Amino acid sequence: MRAIGLIAAGVLLASSYPALQTAGAPAAAAARPMAEPSPKTSPSKKPSSKPTSKPSTKPSAKTSPKPPTTAPPPPSQAPVTCDLPRGYRGTIKESWAQKRLAFQGVWGLTQGQGVKVAVVDSGADTGHPMLDGRVADYTDLTGTGRKDCAGHGTGVAALIAGRDLTPLGVPLAGVAPGARLVIVKQQNADRDEHGGERLPTAIRRAADAGVQVINVSIAAAPSSALEQAVRYAQDHDAVVVAAAGNATKDDGEDGPAYPASYPGVISVASLGEDGHRIESSGLRSRVDVGAPGKDLTIPWPGGGYNPQAEGTSFAAAYVSGVVALVRASHPGLHQDQVVRRVLSTADGNVGDGTGRGMVNPAQAVTAIVPGEDAPGAATTQPALHPVKLAAPAHPDGHTTDVAVGVAAGAVGLAALAALCGIVVPMGKRRGWRPGKVVLGGREDDEEPIVTGTEGGTIGAHH
Repeated sequence: MRAIGLIAAGVLLASSYPALQTAGAPAAAAARPMAEPSPKTSPSKKPSSKPTSKPSTKPSAKTSPKPPTTAPPPPSQAPVTCDLPRGYRGTIKESWAQKRLAFQGVWGLTQGQGVKVAVVDSGADTGHPMLDGRVADYTDLTGTGRKDCAGHGTGVAALIAGRDLTPLGVPLAGVAPGARLVIVKQQNADRDEHGGERLPTAIRRAADAGVQVINVSIAAAPSSALEQAVRYAQDHDAVVVAAAGNATKDDGEDGPAYPASYPGVISVASLGEDGHRIESSGLRSRVDVGAPGKDLTIPWPGGGYNPQAEGTSFAAAYVSGVVALVRASHPGLHQDQVVRRVLSTADGNVGDGTGRGMVNPAQAVTAIVPGEDAPGAATTQPALHPVKLAAPAHPDGHTTDVAVGVAAGAVGLAALAALCGIVVPMGKRRGWRPGKVVLGGREDDEEPIVTGTEGGTIGAHH
């Protein structure tokens, strides 16, 4: 399959933010295949946070279906220079996504403390204010050093567990700022000829590091090695969250994105403010839940920001953050139970490509999910089998009791009394709102494959 690429930095955010270039500085270089969009500036205009043009993307080459089972050795090459454009440094406003998810509302209960989240991606800028001190471990499988030359991994990692910068005047925070990050750099750019070969090893490395969550915002072709790596992670009690992939212009040569399409993996789509799928979110992969995936603010390597990021990669990051909150607040749950909890508490399907709907952090942490306390429930479902998440049926015990009462009054009255003894106390405890808790404060230029995205999943070539 053709992997889903990032947007080249120099053309995309550079053209979208012409007001951010230092006076007298030259314009940004031509599009670089290893960069995610980042702004440039113009000496003739005042700073502005609104884009002036639509971004474009370039497809990556097709993938081979049978990669080697082990990662190749890091390539021998000259030191890599990351020539990314300068990030946006103007005023940052709180994004709609952060308001919509309202994950700060559960921070009084949990911020993800004690949970480690692996970010299998393009590396990360660990010196960015959002990530400084947040990274517990960093593994580079590419031989290109501890840097993010695509800008992709930095944004993904920060949305998951970045520091809350609100006290510094920047209303931006990771979903689970108490969690620790394990960075596994498996490719150095938005497209990597050996990325697909490294991906299974990267997932296994993450599992061996003892993480409870693995975020894979990468679209690759299926392979036995990749499938086995996913199973290995799940057998090590790690929840795997992956981007469902972005839409293609040619409507169909690309197949489903992997590992998102493997059973048991939480596959994430991009949704808008109304909860509906945005156009750039693909329909080729199975979707479990959605999360904000458009008009997002993410950190950019070097200390700035990308204030117009878009793609299922970043939607997946939000969901991984929610999973970290759940794992911290419910440490006794097995990974498949965590998956069930996150999916069953989402806001509900609103159309094709939305799965169970927008992920709901408050419900995921606080809801009462039937069956979680049953003995042996944590091990009843094999790791790689599909998670069956049919919505719980409404009990009809009351109706049955009434019918029995009509036929045999004494039996009916007894049953009704027993039912009231159970339901009324539970209803009072929950304020008569079951399960809810109210919480306070191609490299072909002519044929781009992603419409209107800035960011998105990076492709792991085989």
